[in-house]
Amino acid sequence: MSQSQSSSPKPTRNRQDYYIHRARASLRHTLFWYNNLHHRRPLPDVELQATLQNELEVLQFSLDKLDQGVIRIATFGLVSRGKSAVVNALLGQKILQTGPLHGVTQWPKSVRWTPGGEGKVQVELIDTPGLDEVQGEARAQMAQQVASEADLILFVVAGDITRTEYLALSELRQAQKPLILVFNKIDLYPEQDREAIYQQLQELGTGTPRDRRLQKMLSPEEIVRVAAEPSPIQVRVELPDGTVSYEWETLPPQVDELQQAILRILNREGRSLLALNALFQARTAQVSIAQKTMAQRKTEAEDLIWRFAKYKALAVALNPIGILDILGGTVADLALIRSLSRLYGLPMTSYEAGKLWRKILISSGGLLLGELGSSALLGMGKSASAVASIGGVTAFAGTAVTQAGIAGYGAYTVGHAAQVYLEQGCTWGPLGASTVIQDILNQVEPDMILYRLRQELGQHL
Repeated sequence: MSQSQSSSPKPTRNRQDYYIHRARASLRHTLFWYNNLHHRRPLPDVELQATLQNELEVLQFSLDKLDQGVIRIATFGLVSRGKSAVVNALLGQKILQTGPLHGVTQWPKSVRWTPGGEGKVQVELIDTPGLDEVQGEARAQMAQQVASEADLILFVVAGDITRTEYLALSELRQAQKPLILVFNKIDLYPEQDREAIYQQLQELGTGTPRDRRLQKMLSPEEIVRVAAEPSPIQVRVELPDGTVSYEWETLPPQVDELQQAILRILNREGRSLLALNALFQARTAQVSIAQKTMAQRKTEAEDLIWRFAKYKALAVALNPIGILDILGGTVADLALIRSLSRLYGLPMTSYEAGKLWRKILISSGGLLLGELGSSALLGMGKSASAVASIGGVTAFAGTAVTQAGIAGYGAYTVGHAAQVYLEQGCTWGPLGASTVIQDILNQVEPDMILYRLRQELGQHL
């Protein structure tokens, strides 16, 4: 795509549609693999079957979310900051309960919202309980779950940010999701105080290195001011007969700045956020399947690795021709990797294979170095000893034992390397979740909110 094309709105939407297409293809491919896993190799362990089913439900949920095109926006904050009022103001009607008492919202509540603009996505607004309420640990877990499923986070404050709010904001940042800081209840502050607080919010992070990381992830465009539920004001009313009365008037919500910020994100990168979040959820589910599968079959895998290590060591010790040690050892390592892949029922991708080949080459190179080293020390290598006189038996035996040890250790190393790459590499490959995530992050434009997140997101791959 040319530079001129990438700067126009239409190709941007087309690119986002392409991301959705890639993400959908990745999830469908993954679901097909794991749904057919029990047909290829029945899972005897009931706990493992339950684990697989739970993670498959996560994958299916992510795919359904992509098909529906629903972007989730979760609202967080401490009690009495006006989270529910912000959601109501965006909706244009009072659907969620609000009030002066703490803890009006007891559980997460979601409402569909159809914002203006040309965005092709639907929006689900999620209102959450205050992060500092009773049963904080349970609420923290719930908040973490909601944040992991959200595509965009609104964090509502109502003045100078407190230490509790700062800590909560830092924890939400660990979800690596785009975030808008909403300064609510601006109607309660004089203009001068309001601007001072706004400037302080923009200057978050002038202290510790941790603060500076937070500041880097919050640009001025991501801090907005609203009055979601303005307090009634008293107005003077003069009647035609000259009498004067005073009435309380309720002003309309002031959320235009927030609406514009949300629409800007949705129209420019909403579908990209949707694709990335679905892919990260799918990646987490796949890694969980791999980890739990490998934990359940740890003993079988160790027995398999040791068996190959012993057979490889024995074959190398008895074989008199050095070059065959290298060729045979490579074949044995590949057979071990394939056997482990079949034992776990995990796919062997090109990503894993490429890195494992380096391990195999190191293992084979060890045999070659063993041959050369033994030749230098003993005056002749194993191959030469085999055709030498009877006096070469000692040299042959010494070389054979040395290379058998190298071969066995090489097989053991390759086997454990295969376990690592099977666990971490199951999400790579042409349609792997990690591959598609990396492709999307590589194409993010500098002026997008995802551009500031891409380095942080990339560290999880």
